[in-house]
Amino acid sequence: MNLRALRKRAGLIIRNVARELKCSESSIRNWEKGRTTPMMEVWQVFRLRDLYQCTEAELVDAVNESMLEETQP
Repeated sequence: MNLRALRKRAGLIIRNVARELKCSESSIRNWEKGRTTPMMEVWQVFRLRDLYQCTEAELVDAVNESMLEETQP
């Protein structure tokens, strides 16, 4: 499961996630598309985990999955 799937599963839209993490919507989009690796402060990681209702391990796996999708042809 990638970052987008986690967000969708939680019933969230990009705008709300960006507001909660105090970052831009384009950052969230880039993370989901695997264009950039999320660079977050610790509080943001925990907030994202809570928003997406997942564990830290699931979050790390989702980031890795999103990054892999970008590198595949």
